[in-house]
Amino acid sequence: MSERKYKTFKDFYPYYLTEHSDKTCRILHYLGTTGLIVLLVKFILEPSVLNFFLMPLCGYFFAWIGHFFFEKNKPATFQYPGFSLLSDFLMYFHFLTGQIDTKLEEAKTKIG
Repeated sequence: MSERKYKTFKDFYPYYLTEHSDKTCRILHYLGTTGLIVLLVKFILEPSVLNFFLMPLCGYFFAWIGHFFFEKNKPATFQYPGFSLLSDFLMYFHFLTGQIDTKLEEAKTKIG
């Protein structure tokens, strides 16, 4: 594995957003994150091993389809698992609050 270029979440997040420029990829991420949240609530209400194992499967399944078939890049999860997970939830928040297009443009400007 190559050396990690990003040392802080603040520096990583703009890179993360630029790795999600394709709208279909982002939509698949949102579907996966929504599914993960639904499964988490279900797990809290009715704990089961199945729900526990379905959470990451749901999140990663949709995200990786987005990367491999639409974005055509390697998911940041492989090199930055913690930052990537946090970024996915922040990107989801920016989507839900209508800020995603602005944040993506800011990221593109910052990354170059």
